[in-house]
Amino acid sequence: MNRRDFDLSAYLVIGPENTLGRPVEDIIEQAIRAGMSFIQIRSKEASARQLIEWTGRASSVIAKTRPAKVALVVNDRLDVVLAARDQGIKVDGIHVGQSDIPVDVCRKYLGEDAIIGLSARTDQLIEYVQSVDPSDIDYFGAGPLHETATKPDCGLSPTGQVITRSLDELSELARLSPVPVVVGGGVKASDLKELAATGVDGFFVVSAVAGAADPYRAARELVTTWQAAKR
Repeated sequence: MNRRDFDLSAYLVIGPENTLGRPVEDIIEQAIRAGMSFIQIRSKEASARQLIEWTGRASSVIAKTRPAKVALVVNDRLDVVLAARDQGIKVDGIHVGQSDIPVDVCRKYLGEDAIIGLSARTDQLIEYVQSVDPSDIDYFGAGPLHETATKPDCGLSPTGQVITRSLDELSELARLSPVPVVVGGGVKASDLKELAATGVDGFFVVSAVAGAADPYRAARELVTTWQAAKR
């Protein structure tokens, strides 16, 4: 999987703190079998060694299940991506925010084919997307659509207020963005018809799948609802 060939439509963000104690790789396998197309490993609590291990397990699951259809990235940790690759683990890229390692540095170390995603800041979102140099960025992650307990700092303004994104804003963002846009933040299946109508390229979820009693069923509902809405 490379930056010219990936499917952003059904995106799962997952780490051990999201799975209700179940193995990360088990949730990933169910999500992939249900049709989810993009996996991000994210944990603010895990060590580098743990992240490398979970990335390796995720990569193995993808290789056994849908190797040509699912992309795998790691959140924030360029060191983890590089170390995993050095160990022979197939990792397609990285997802960063504005306060993380700059995208040009990620591109320098990961190469021209790596997938690099960037979380667009919540204040002045549309202006930011119009002004940023997109040459090293392959997609934007935007949100939150709703407030979310999974990432309580998502969407914070400089004054600490959570700023959610309206459907009108997302329509404008999709129209103006030079790269694909994926939207998350408390997204549920009931949101997907309206979200698809904005023209964004996909949705991302955490607890809607990773915290579900039946991850396969939850993921399948999301995937089929999105696909029906985009027809």
